[in-house]
Amino acid sequence: MEKRPGRFITFEGPDGSGKTAQLDLLVDELIQAGYPVLRTREPGGTPIGDQIRATLLDLKNTAMVDRTEALLYQAARAQLVDEVIKPHLAKGGIVVSDRYADSTLAYQGYGHQNTLASLQGIIHYATGGLIPDLTILLDLAPEVGLERRVSAGGVNRLDAYDIEFHHRVRDGYLEMARKEPQRWVVVDADRSFEEVRSDLREILLDRLQGWGF
Repeated sequence: MEKRPGRFITFEGPDGSGKTAQLDLLVDELIQAGYPVLRTREPGGTPIGDQIRATLLDLKNTAMVDRTEALLYQAARAQLVDEVIKPHLAKGGIVVSDRYADSTLAYQGYGHQNTLASLQGIIHYATGGLIPDLTILLDLAPEVGLERRVSAGGVNRLDAYDIEFHHRVRDGYLEMARKEPQRWVVVDADRSFEEVRSDLREILLDRLQGWGF
């Protein structure tokens, strides 16, 4: 019998969209249902990557320039892909990641207004060309997301950028989704947690069934 290929699912969107909380609950449900799911996150997901994450998100590091930021993300990503993601996919498992390479294009590309082609080159090097099978974007107006973050007391260095930056990030995400509709699914995150959760569950279960899981 031919071995079923692994599948790679990523969640994208602004902080404050409920992305991480939704992902945690859904992954728990899938594991309890018997799916071979591994959850990870970016930046981080490995001991080396977690050290890089602490540097990237530290509010003290306001002097960090755009290129340093982009390269540090790729360093953490390369470690995660080789140490965690690819081995699980090779076993026919499902990897669900809280952010991946599209975050670099959205934040360091569209947000910082850097050339996408230059970022795509270093992303390809860091990932070995690994592209998600499904990317779910939890879409939310930046003002709403940032208000949620402030209320929760979890602001980091990237949240502190001006509102125009965050609008460019959102526009970038939506543009990427329009360009690759076969990979992206956009979900309105400006609704109740349960409404969003219901939609996400339906999307994931439908896709997993189509993949033969």
